[in-house]
Amino acid sequence: MPAVQSLMSGTTATPFLDLASVVSRLARTSGRLDKAQLVADFLRKLHREEVAPAVLFLTGNTFAESDHRVLNVGFATLQSALALAEAAPPSAPSLALVEVHEQLQAIAEVHGVDAKRRRQALLGALVARATPEEREVLMRSLSGEMRIGLNEGGMLDAIAEAARIPAPLVRTAQMFLGDLGRIAEVALFEGVDAIRAVSLRLLSPIKPMLAEVAESPEAALAEHGGTTAAEYKLDGARVQIHRLEDEVRIFSRRLSDVTASLPEIVELVRALPSRAFVVEGEVLAVDGHGRPLPFQELMRRFRRIHDIEAHRESIPLELRLFDVLHLDGAMLMDLAYQERFTSLERLVPPKLRVERRVVTSREELATFLSQALQAGHEGLMAKRLGAPYTAGKRGKNWLKLKPADTLDVVVLAAEWGHGRRRGVLSNYWLGVRDGDSWQMIGKTFKGLTDAERLQLMQQLLAIKVSEEPGVVHVKPELVVEVAYNDVQKSPTYSSGFALRFARVVRIRSDKGPLEADTYQRLEALYEKQFERKGRVRGGP
Repeated sequence: MPAVQSLMSGTTATPFLDLASVVSRLARTSGRLDKAQLVADFLRKLHREEVAPAVLFLTGNTFAESDHRVLNVGFATLQSALALAEAAPPSAPSLALVEVHEQLQAIAEVHGVDAKRRRQALLGALVARATPEEREVLMRSLSGEMRIGLNEGGMLDAIAEAARIPAPLVRTAQMFLGDLGRIAEVALFEGVDAIRAVSLRLLSPIKPMLAEVAESPEAALAEHGGTTAAEYKLDGARVQIHRLEDEVRIFSRRLSDVTASLPEIVELVRALPSRAFVVEGEVLAVDGHGRPLPFQELMRRFRRIHDIEAHRESIPLELRLFDVLHLDGAMLMDLAYQERFTSLERLVPPKLRVERRVVTSREELATFLSQALQAGHEGLMAKRLGAPYTAGKRGKNWLKLKPADTLDVVVLAAEWGHGRRRGVLSNYWLGVRDGDSWQMIGKTFKGLTDAERLQLMQQLLAIKVSEEPGVVHVKPELVVEVAYNDVQKSPTYSSGFALRFARVVRIRSDKGPLEADTYQRLEALYEKQFERKGRVRGGP
């Protein structure tokens, strides 16, 4: 194979074809350890500049989440570029790994007049230089359909193996940094001491601690030893707020920087007495009487970058904080939750803190839950008093208490409507995560207003991957929260289950597909129903 000349001084770049070969071998490899070893061997051969792009491609990502770039290339553009390339004479291998990544960055920077045509031309030129093997990898990566069984955990194992660093250290570093490509770069080229040094840094986000769903108030109390801290679970958007002197950064649940969209929150934070801290909480939209507005109204403000001042009047925001992770040079994450909340009380006035009560009985918990619901909130969070803050991990130290059964699912496809919904995508195909694939669990057209339905349609069309008569298939990345009455056995769907009376509660634009509920949880919920229902003899 001819060497691909690199722009890097005095070195020869890794051909993109080498990565395509690894992808092909991963698709034929079944064992998790074997996959990790294969990727590790490949990573060790790369130059530093090539490591992060390779990690992105292999995990089915175009850019790091912290990069905030968007390719803005839809399915039709991908198909057009592919058709043009296939009509051209076969290409000899000439693409370098870094060059492909840089070309995609250039495409993401195209904006303004005639942007779609210019993006298509750049993508077409790139694909035309690719061999058939390279084209396949490019198309699978850009459409989010790598399907090689390599998730974040598998990549972390591969990075640890490649750098010969204990896997727990690499996983801990990823909790703080949240950037697989950067973790690989540090591990491979700076070593174990640099990985150990990765920790919470002011003005740089870390992955949030996550909660599980409590089976019941009694179960939550029992899990936490008979005493728990109950907090209002607000119908808002989770934020992580960093301050260092006069600089304030606000990050979303998915670690995006949303500071510019929330000037009134920045003002509140700058009024606090400390000049160096990291706090967590929720931003919620309220009406003129201070009552919480629906989540969708909040989302109209949360990522807005234009006309913010006008929307400050129409959709005012409030801040409620529930945790502090760093304060005046001291790291607090390893302290017990109760100690962290005591520090938060010293830092933040009551009006900026979430409603909270330490309870020791089911009756107290039920009364507080009723108060939360009457105030227009989702329910309660139950938190273990002695628990540390475990970044990026989901567990029973934090438990969600909601009155309704809901699942966070991904939209797999949508059908064009009929009658009054003609011309609108309205019947949504719902799926849960099952390893590296998705299992369909039903359809619904219920729950959304006409305006919300139109908003969702625009989001779905932007991620369309194919279309057949009456149905638009999309990338499995848009999450919706769905309420339902029961989980039923069903021969209709691939999962073997269906949701009875499913209806969309809200579009979860603050969540990514990896945060969708799993097939394993669906199975557990089905079995759980029989603790209060009878089972037909001989039935499922």
